[in-house]
Amino acid sequence: MDKIKQSWKEMGIIDPKERLRSLGEHASKVEIDPNIPARRYYRSGVEMVRLADMNMKDGSYENAYVLYIKFTTLFLDKMKAHPQFNSIPAKDKAMNMHDLRTALSKAEKLKKQLLEQYQAELDKYLEDLKERERIEKERLRQEELQRQKEDEDRRNKMAALAAVRAAKAAQISTSVVIPEEVKSEQLPSVTSKTVISPSNDNKISKPSGNIITPKVDRSTKPSLLTSDALSLRDIILPTKLMNNFLMLSYDNTINNKETCGILAGRLERNKLLVTHLLIPEQTGTPDSCTTHNEENIFDYQDQHNLITLGWIHTHPTQTAFLSSVDLHTHCAYQLMMAEAIAIVCAPKYDEYVY
Repeated sequence: MDKIKQSWKEMGIIDPKERLRSLGEHASKVEIDPNIPARRYYRSGVEMVRLADMNMKDGSYENAYVLYIKFTTLFLDKMKAHPQFNSIPAKDKAMNMHDLRTALSKAEKLKKQLLEQYQAELDKYLEDLKERERIEKERLRQEELQRQKEDEDRRNKMAALAAVRAAKAAQISTSVVIPEEVKSEQLPSVTSKTVISPSNDNKISKPSGNIITPKVDRSTKPSLLTSDALSLRDIILPTKLMNNFLMLSYDNTINNKETCGILAGRLERNKLLVTHLLIPEQTGTPDSCTTHNEENIFDYQDQHNLITLGWIHTHPTQTAFLSSVDLHTHCAYQLMMAEAIAIVCAPKYDEYVY
């Protein structure tokens, strides 16, 4: 078995158990930032589980497994080191513990399911590989038969040509009698037309077009980590999102105050759809925006089963860009989801960036 696995490794094929272990290691690579409030982590944990459940429903099992492992790693191993860990309300910790038990159970079931899936994919790939090898051997055999046939035909034609030449030479030597008184110029001449040249049929022809050339489909080759688990998914934005947001923020804009909003939505067919623009209670300045009573937003998202997909804010007088403060804020959003989007609108310059 070790020799088989070594052969697989040389071919770039990954053993199902190693493939699953690599996926788990990828999911466990999560660290905490002490500058991000602990309560923000706990809120992100709620949405992390919600997104994992959406992935389960959507059939994206690898993404679901990654999120469950990421969630359990974060709150079982990492959060205790956060300087604000002890300030988390007991109610939030109790809810988090309930989610941890559920996530661990689901991750264990997914582990078995993914292992079976990887094994089935490997079996199918090896079966296809065996069939391709059989087709290749048959192709080589057909080529060899074609070559042998051409060699045999060439030998037969050369032998026939030699026999014709010999017979012609014998016919000339026995049938032509030259009297002594006949002058040499009266003898019939042997023209070039009596010489038989090899025909074009003696040329080596190309292999028949009927020979099957195997087509290698490398898309079925089991990879170390599948694209589903690592690639970024598309985020679909409503076409009128920016215009609607600018209308809602108009009063703040003319008063030189920033406005911010939360982009929320759902996962559908492995795409992230922004379906809601949520405007929390807030106070703004020319270059900042502070939200209040965020629990109201959280409650609304919980009631409507929404996940946070990003955020949007205005620059009343500046151009559209992500400041260092914006980038720091965005880190908290990307904690839960790498695809989380940040949009900056600059109404004064009629531009936006994301």
